[in-house]
Amino acid sequence: MPFPPLTRSRSGPRRRSLLAGLAGTALLTGCTSGDGDAVSATRARQASAAERTRARAARDSAALGARYDEVIAAHPSLARRLGPLRAEVASHAKAFGSGGPGGSPSPSSSSPSSSGAPSGAASAVPVPAAPKDALASLAARERELADTRTVQSVDVPGELARLLASVAASGAAHAYLLTEGGK
Repeated sequence: MPFPPLTRSRSGPRRRSLLAGLAGTALLTGCTSGDGDAVSATRARQASAAERTRARAARDSAALGARYDEVIAAHPSLARRLGPLRAEVASHAKAFGSGGPGGSPSPSSSSPSSSGAPSGAASAVPVPAAPKDALASLAARERELADTRTVQSVDVPGELARLLASVAASGAAHAYLLTEGGK
């Protein structure tokens, strides 16, 4: 004998709805509670590495700006040609967060880097006596820094990677202008 249909409807959630809700909550809780510390630690390490890269890029740009200043002081005839490039290098230092005014290195940021890269090396080599050689030395420094920044841009997160790549492209253009632009 068939059962007669129920005439009254149940109030409240149904059993299937409760089971589905509990299963979803268990999945969400299980996914976040166990790995939360590891994810946080990884993000902290990545942020720390990105900040070190940003600080080094600021020091490198400030040191390059100081080198431009040395070349301009040694060869005043190049000031008109180097002025716009120097101003751009100063804006790069500022974009990376250089502490000094106008992109100049602050006293604590002028120390050489531990990797032997361009950081703090602006005063280590005297400015060549011939203007053409001085321009070639600036171009070499720009190329070296552009290559370093291109490599660094692979290992840092989004916005900093784009900034490093953009400044590296600018440095490569500077190198071209310093060597080929005057011909």
